[in-house]
Amino acid sequence: MINTDSTTHTLHGSKFIDLFAGIGGFHLALSSLHSKCVFASEWDKHAAEVYSNNFGIYPSGDITEIEEQDIPNHDILCAGFPCQAFSISGKQKGFEDTRGTLFFDVARIVKHHNPKVLFLENVKNFAKHDNGNTFKVVHKTLTDLGYNVYHSILNSNKFGIPQNRERIYIVAFRNDIESSSFHFPNPTNEEVAVLDILESSPDAKIIERNDIDIYKRINGNGLFNTNFQYFNRPIQIGKVNKGGQGERIYHPAGHAITLSAYGGGIGSKTGLYQIENKIRKLSTRECARLQGFPENFKIHKTQTQAYKQFGNSVTVNVLQYIAINIAKVINNND
Repeated sequence: MINTDSTTHTLHGSKFIDLFAGIGGFHLALSSLHSKCVFASEWDKHAAEVYSNNFGIYPSGDITEIEEQDIPNHDILCAGFPCQAFSISGKQKGFEDTRGTLFFDVARIVKHHNPKVLFLENVKNFAKHDNGNTFKVVHKTLTDLGYNVYHSILNSNKFGIPQNRERIYIVAFRNDIESSSFHFPNPTNEEVAVLDILESSPDAKIIERNDIDIYKRINGNGLFNTNFQYFNRPIQIGKVNKGGQGERIYHPAGHAITLSAYGGGIGSKTGLYQIENKIRKLSTRECARLQGFPENFKIHKTQTQAYKQFGNSVTVNVLQYIAINIAKVINNND
């Protein structure tokens, strides 16, 4: 997380809801700017447990079973909604075309509550999903509901986080809010590497096999207390087995590959790294750091669940920078 104490633009006094909340990336970002969460929804019981342990709010369950009128009034709607194809067949009816998808539940809540701001996140390929039809329907739906829509693809590794993670972010302001000054944050471009997020005694799987092949050497493999040239991208230096997904080995002076909830291979979900001359996965705490979660964040006790949750999560730093720019617009209007 970034320190937002010095920013003059906060969301103090505003209320937000957290849909498809996961373990609370949006919650951390918005609350760091003094916005209050008044409702959260998450169907996965393991993620909901982590959310509750950290924020004292146990999320409601399946959003498709929650009536929009039962959700409290709010200023900001946050949602990292799943990406689904819409069966539109050229109808271009916007709201009606989203029926049968989880975005429909976002839209019906927006239609009922008419919040000031919508703050959405999805995978990079969302804009191209179903030949671009999915994004077109989302954009048309939000426009028809009375919002000015902005979107951009941002990479976490440009905002102080050494993880190559590109995501599309969508911010929509209600039409009565003057939002022409809004822009997505400029990259901060800190020089960071996996080295910066490593634990000294990690609880992570060490890989010991006879088919490990390190074919690229970088000076100073001793890591700790060593000066390295930082590489602002993932640097593959070897492989296990045939080098398929989850079998590639990276150097910690570079960036991490994208954390995944479901990736396969011996290095599934985190990738493999050569650290102190050992080949290992990243620990769950290191994954938390790669998503911008603070050190006091309570991680799920089961590694399998924790890896999945951070792979599914959002990068808090990026959300914070966007939220500051949202706050600028809201404050200027107020």
